[in-house]
Amino acid sequence: MEELTSPEEWRESYPVMRQLRTHLDEEAFLRLVNEMRTDSGYRLFALREEGKVVALAGVVVATNLYNGRHLFVHELVTRSDCRSRGFGERLLSSLHRWGREQGCVRVVLSSGLARLDAHRFYEKKMGYEKVSFVFGRKLDGE
Repeated sequence: MEELTSPEEWRESYPVMRQLRTHLDEEAFLRLVNEMRTDSGYRLFALREEGKVVALAGVVVATNLYNGRHLFVHELVTRSDCRSRGFGERLLSSLHRWGREQGCVRVVLSSGLARLDAHRFYEKKMGYEKVSFVFGRKLDGE
């Protein structure tokens, strides 16, 4: 696992991230990664095979009353042609170790309702449990 810290590395990783965050064009992705790094300490990690990015994870170390100090995984994606080859498991396991090194006591993530394969992976392969629902609402000018 390696951390991607430069705009050039983020740009290289964009095609993989685009498979998860389909609403983002490259310019928005680069802007948001830079903004999130400043605002919340967001970090982007990658696994490579033969020099090419095959899996990505975007994370933040955070503290709240519910989880204590924890690692929040905002994104976890494996390149579509590389799935079911253990890359997601390797990356998430590396993040578990890294989170412990950062003093985290939990790993927390949110996964879209329609992503049933991802849910099976988290629960069956990685030992995660469903602990809550996440609700969202767009803020308009009301």
